[in-house]
Amino acid sequence: MENLKSIVTKLAEANLTKKEHFLVEVIVSADKGPTKITILLDGDDGVTIDDCAEMSRAVGFALEEDEIVDSKYTLEVTSPGVDYPLDTLRQYKKNIGRKLKITTSEGKDVKGILKEVNEKGVLLDKEVKKGKKIDHVPLEMAFDQIKRTIVQVSFK
Repeated sequence: MENLKSIVTKLAEANLTKKEHFLVEVIVSADKGPTKITILLDGDDGVTIDDCAEMSRAVGFALEEDEIVDSKYTLEVTSPGVDYPLDTLRQYKKNIGRKLKITTSEGKDVKGILKEVNEKGVLLDKEVKKGKKIDHVPLEMAFDQIKRTIVQVSFK
């Protein structure tokens, strides 16, 4: 499975047709039934269904042409959903200005607005509740202190 993941990752990276697109993750699973290959594609300005379809056609063609998978499989190309954690520096950068929920390596949850990102970590305007009022204070966090980061969706 790891070899197939590596091959699909290389195929997906080779078929990134727009410079603003980037690969988030390739997941290969074969629990029950056919092997499932999922490619998570993102972009600095998001991705469209056409972008996902183009990647699916290119990778699917290469898998068939070179007979890389010798059994039944499904191929899915999608963008990471709102519940998918941020993983790459590029994902953090595209979410500057948005509200995040960060779970620290100690298991504490921190909410705040993402202000800055660099190779070492993030700067948040952390929410601090004072009675019914919410204040914001700056908080720097190194990536090694972060276990999981989820963008908080607001419907206001």
